[in-house]
Amino acid sequence: MNEFRIQTDSRTHQRYMAVSAKGVHLKEHPILNKGSAFTDDERENLGLLGVLPPKVSTMEEQLARVREHYQQKGTNLERFVYLAALQDRNETLFYRFLSENMDELLPIVYTPVVGEACQKYSHIYRRARGIWITPEHADKIDVILGNVAQEDVRVIVVTDNERILGLGDLGAGGMGIPVGKLTIYTGAAGIHPSQCLPVSLDVGTDNPALLADPLYLGYRKPRLRGAAYDELIEKFVRAVEKRWPGVLLQWEDFANTNAFRLLEKYKDQLCTFNDDIQGTGAVALSGMIAAIRSKKERMSDQKLVFFGAGEAASGIAEQCVVLMKSEGTSDDDARRKIWFVDSKGLVISGVRPLPEHKKPYARDAGEVASWKVVNPTAISLLETVQHVHPTVLIGTSGTPGTFTEPIIHSMARHCAQPVILPLSNPTSKTECAPAHALEWSDGRALVATGSPFPAVDLNGRKVRIGQANNAFIFPGVGLACVATRAKRVTQGMFRAAAAALAETVTEKDIAEGSLYPPASRIREVARKVALEVAKEVFHEGLGGVAKPRELNRLIDSVIWYPEYLPYRYEPSH
Repeated sequence: MNEFRIQTDSRTHQRYMAVSAKGVHLKEHPILNKGSAFTDDERENLGLLGVLPPKVSTMEEQLARVREHYQQKGTNLERFVYLAALQDRNETLFYRFLSENMDELLPIVYTPVVGEACQKYSHIYRRARGIWITPEHADKIDVILGNVAQEDVRVIVVTDNERILGLGDLGAGGMGIPVGKLTIYTGAAGIHPSQCLPVSLDVGTDNPALLADPLYLGYRKPRLRGAAYDELIEKFVRAVEKRWPGVLLQWEDFANTNAFRLLEKYKDQLCTFNDDIQGTGAVALSGMIAAIRSKKERMSDQKLVFFGAGEAASGIAEQCVVLMKSEGTSDDDARRKIWFVDSKGLVISGVRPLPEHKKPYARDAGEVASWKVVNPTAISLLETVQHVHPTVLIGTSGTPGTFTEPIIHSMARHCAQPVILPLSNPTSKTECAPAHALEWSDGRALVATGSPFPAVDLNGRKVRIGQANNAFIFPGVGLACVATRAKRVTQGMFRAAAAALAETVTEKDIAEGSLYPPASRIREVARKVALEVAKEVFHEGLGGVAKPRELNRLIDSVIWYPEYLPYRYEPSH
């Protein structure tokens, strides 16, 4: 049942909300609730007379009250809990507060604070959001999706909770990630919250601390694997297609063993992508484009060393290869410019079994035979940097402090402006503090991080540290998919997204030391990304609607701005 519709009065051209409910239901429904901002006429006509304080508040007055409450919280986790409660109570007010304070609030509602919230999920739990599917529900998924009141779901973010940020298996606590991602879809791209659905495939956990916690809210069994896991995923995907045909399905924080093969299996069957692979690839590529542009070089001129060889590294590397090829480099030569180092050392063919995603970047043993190293079968990151002389160093390992002073010194000796990207998050997992990267490179490094860091004081100059935040990419991609009713999501769309994001980086940003725009411009960035991705959707013939003359209008037609509209009671038929 649709409980509201945004309409336009044909006589006055005024926009209004047509609601099919009355009374306390309106003030208890987070999307419909205005709190103290319901007008006197609305209170009289919608069954709200006497159930609210008499003062009718403006949005600005409500925001002032929210700000006062927010500032009284003593820790970031308390601020997270407060904002989650506001979101559960009044989504319009929550998103207005978020959109007007994105620089300040993005780290609270998403990384890094969401990581702590996921770890403590069962202890800070207040109210359920989204849906939960366990192995015991395998034959009831249609029923579960039928229980969702939202009729027009356009975006689903789903996780199986196994690899939450750099924190690992957090079981039921992983639900914080889909909720957080969809919060950014709305806050940054304006996709209406009623069109967003977070999903936890709670297939159990192998985290003994969670299983031993008497307050743990999740499915208390070892993690489901193998054929039974695949069958549950298949049933879920088919049920989603049946309930909401054409919906965008985003895979989030699946472990490497599942992430790559699920993406490979479903990418040509439905509108789907994996943000850890493709979104991370695009946002990192964008930062490198901005850095290379400032150095007046090409991607083909770079030599890249990755520390960490999982989903993020593979996604970034593939995007870099495509850009090099567009510059005229062959596929083989492009891959030869990229070196993977994982927890066991440099990735070398024939030394140990390798998963499929690492094989394209494995080096031939003969290529490194002449290197002077301690152990030829486990060549360290430092030894790799000393012999390769990379221009770009990228961390996706989730292992803090691994970009050491000798490693940065070695890079700086052979590169005038080394690009150093410690991308692991949350903050506690970063490979290198930006201040250290700048200090150890004599201030010459171009640095961006995966988690937010304050500006660095470098010899009296403030260096703003740009954040390679996927929030600059996935909201715009999602907005384009929703607007165009895209049938598939392709690598070409992510290349378009990366290029669009890089174009938003100004000379002022670069002069301040940042490879990314500030979060305060995230709505502007999302719209720019959406426009360029929509062009690619139609270029590839994947649009589900006819291409309009003006793509801007198509994009704008689906963007929701958090404001209170007048309400009119119109019973549903």
